[in-house]
Amino acid sequence: MTAPRPKAELRSSPHLRQPMSVDMIMRHVVYALLPVCAYSVYQFGISTLALLVVCTVVCVGTEHFFCRFMGRASTINDWSAVITGLLLALTLPPAFPLWMAAVASFFGMSVGKVFFGGLGYNVMNPALVGRAFAQAAFTVPMTTWSPSMAPGRFTEFIPSTLTPPFQIPTPIGEWVARVAPDGFTGATPLALMKFEHIQTDTVQLLTGTVVGSAGETSALLIFVCGLYLIARKMMDWRITAGVLGSAAALSGIFYLVNPEIYPSPLFTLFSGGLMLGAVFMATDMVGSPETRKGVWVYGALIGVLTVIIRLWGGLNEGVMYAILLGNAMSPLISKFTQPRRYGHVKAKKKEAPA
Repeated sequence: MTAPRPKAELRSSPHLRQPMSVDMIMRHVVYALLPVCAYSVYQFGISTLALLVVCTVVCVGTEHFFCRFMGRASTINDWSAVITGLLLALTLPPAFPLWMAAVASFFGMSVGKVFFGGLGYNVMNPALVGRAFAQAAFTVPMTTWSPSMAPGRFTEFIPSTLTPPFQIPTPIGEWVARVAPDGFTGATPLALMKFEHIQTDTVQLLTGTVVGSAGETSALLIFVCGLYLIARKMMDWRITAGVLGSAAALSGIFYLVNPEIYPSPLFTLFSGGLMLGAVFMATDMVGSPETRKGVWVYGALIGVLTVIIRLWGGLNEGVMYAILLGNAMSPLISKFTQPRRYGHVKAKKKEAPA
């Protein structure tokens, strides 16, 4: 008798597999975000804690509801909805009313993600879609700021936080006068630079002891959390480098031309939400290009657009719209930055007849 022949097992690519899964990567992104969230709560108190909880719960609940509504298995175990909720909350003012945060979270998850088909199919970052909706629908609350490190922030809410649904937010002027009587202007570092040409101290920007969104915390802490993801190979460092490098280069050119009007590169990098956007939002694997050259182009585009919007746009901050525009351009960037196939020879143009 002849020995039985070994059976050949044929499988489709990819043949090389890594032990990392989508839910594992997303879970580690949440781990990296937790120190940023904790520091934000330390800065602004229980109002920010409530904001983080509401945005996360609504984002997770929205995804679960639509999955059940469409007869699909729930996808909340992949942690992507948690990331969306945390990032959205970090882009909102600490005093933002909770009911408005819930509406923005529902819009960001439904329109920005679910309507496109869920994880892997969304064109733009869902957290920024929710933030853009809040910017358009709730303009005044989106520009209402509260002081950092206010006394009593762990024992009482900022008054506007608990505003009833569909009601005008409670003014926080009396509360601010009580908790921060010494010179609280309510202007963010970007507003001070844009309208009064006053640069905030770099140490304050690094530590996050400034007025701004809940996520405009320590730029240094955000960068360190990004290094954790880079070390675990769960984030493309080229995108972050492209965003920060192009923003620093362009702002540096204008700073050399007139340092009294234009901000320094360090101010550009550490102010506003640029560090948070460059580390946690622009690097979204779904909304970024697939090619190696493409991620550099994509990152540079976001950095340049951020500086242009900050300097000449009607808004103080330009990170949100820069990333959304970068997401929209991502398929086109991938198309024109495809690597040349091995052995491919570019066809020569035919000469016109004499």
